[in-house]
Amino acid sequence: MSLLAVFVVVAAVLLIAYRLYGRVLSRLARLDPDRATPATELRDDSDYIPTETKFLIGQHFSAIAAAGPIVGPILAGMYFGWGPAILWIVLGAILIGGVHDFMALVASIRHKARSIAEVVRDHMGRPSYLLFLSFIWFALVYIIVAFTDITAAAFVGTQTLENGQSVKGPGIATSSMLYLAIPILMGLLLRFTKLGLGWATVIFLPLVGLAVVGGQHIPMDLAAWFGVSDQAAHRMWDVVILAYCVAAAMIPMWLLLQPRGHLGGYFLYASLAAAGIGVIFAGRTVEFPAFLGWEHAKGGPLFPILFITIACGACSGFHALIASGTTSKQLKRETDARLVGYGTMLMEAMVAVIALSCVMMFAQGSSTLAQGKPNFIYAAGMGAYLQPLGIAPAIAVAFALMAFTTFVYDTLDVCTRLGRYIIQELTGWKGRFGAFVATTATAGVPLAFLIGTPLDPTGTAPPAWQKFWALFGASNQLLAALTLLGITVWLWRTRRAIWVWLVTGLPTVWMYGMSVWALGLTLQREAADPTKPAWTLNPVVWIGGVLLVLAGLMAIAAIAAFFKAPGAPTPEPAPAAGS
Repeated sequence: MSLLAVFVVVAAVLLIAYRLYGRVLSRLARLDPDRATPATELRDDSDYIPTETKFLIGQHFSAIAAAGPIVGPILAGMYFGWGPAILWIVLGAILIGGVHDFMALVASIRHKARSIAEVVRDHMGRPSYLLFLSFIWFALVYIIVAFTDITAAAFVGTQTLENGQSVKGPGIATSSMLYLAIPILMGLLLRFTKLGLGWATVIFLPLVGLAVVGGQHIPMDLAAWFGVSDQAAHRMWDVVILAYCVAAAMIPMWLLLQPRGHLGGYFLYASLAAAGIGVIFAGRTVEFPAFLGWEHAKGGPLFPILFITIACGACSGFHALIASGTTSKQLKRETDARLVGYGTMLMEAMVAVIALSCVMMFAQGSSTLAQGKPNFIYAAGMGAYLQPLGIAPAIAVAFALMAFTTFVYDTLDVCTRLGRYIIQELTGWKGRFGAFVATTATAGVPLAFLIGTPLDPTGTAPPAWQKFWALFGASNQLLAALTLLGITVWLWRTRRAIWVWLVTGLPTVWMYGMSVWALGLTLQREAADPTKPAWTLNPVVWIGGVLLVLAGLMAIAAIAAFFKAPGAPTPEPAPAAGS
């Protein structure tokens, strides 16, 4: 089977879904282009900034995409085959993930751009709000742990390609550090000069390309500089990346987050374009099996593991934190929510299919897949796609690894910033000192997990991202279920319409069932594994148990909210005059 045929069918289905179901969702949400959004009502040019869609969509897209739609589909494809993976990506994004993202964004703008947790407080009470905030913070910690370690792993060692060429991890580190400096300069010029966004893009985007190519010639090799092993250098990069997270979460959004998000969006667009070029001109065919069985020795049973392994790309609770944490404060018009909320989720599904195709194009047992590293498998696939353009495989792979790292940065600093908001809300710490302490605490807990990863029976430390990925996936999907639960309560209290149960209620039940089931299996396996620490000392077991308890209490609170709901719908903000 041709990969081109797969891509055409998937793209057509997603486009039709955007035009048809996206229009339905817009009508159900009663989007009004004339109703003032919080970005315009509360404008302060720091957090609340009315932003044109062309700018906001790149920032939102790069923030929600990150490494999730790459790592998850690749792992799921190797576990169960590409058939189940692609079905969940497409159907999940259309019916669950896109609805989740869109409704979270709309709920936030209808509540003065407050977080989804505060929407829960308004409709389910303060105890539910505190439970939800606690759950979110624990989920953020695991996101930071997993993605920090994946990024640090790309900065050490050397990856040898099938044609004998190599890509230096320290070179990727150099490109990455340059990439962080470029947006800061861009942000300063946009802020304090008359440089327009268009010209800034023309100037700074090629500089990012030069950073990708030049990084391989000036590698930042911590192992060589300090005379330590690659494993020690890996841990050093963990510390550096977390230190970056602290700084990035403290500085104004215009200085780094917005310009970096804009440039990072082009990496995603370039990945889509590269895949398009590859499937059209490279003539790649599907070599990997469509179905490998109902259970994988390492991954576990298809139900429910498939649905928590592929999170971003189908449905991800993390997206609600972005939609209600930063994006809702920048949405210029209500009607932009359809493209920014629902449309970008479908675009991310396409990114996930591209990542999955990097498994599909290789035969089972190939040397590329045998390495088992999702970032390298993705990079090797993108390198194959770019061959028709005459780009050297080493440069193409370096570009893909850099793109992968770029996606992760967008997630890491947003997660740290959101973690800071949560701690400040729970503790009441204000001012710059309070912000610093809250940010440091949010980054410090992941640091403890990363530095304290225990050795396995062979005397080596397994990658921390592998240790925490299953728990990250389950907690992330459970966060999506809790978000959908809160949205369903809000919609029912304000609408009293049967469509609420179909559009958000059924997705809530599905995500709740799959994530709780998967989390329970993960904890059972962790506790029973003789190679892991005793369950009393295993942080995965303890924190996973806490998440299960929090989720159970949230469900009880939601049921109580339904029964206590008043007879008449709660009024929503009125539309603008004349609309």
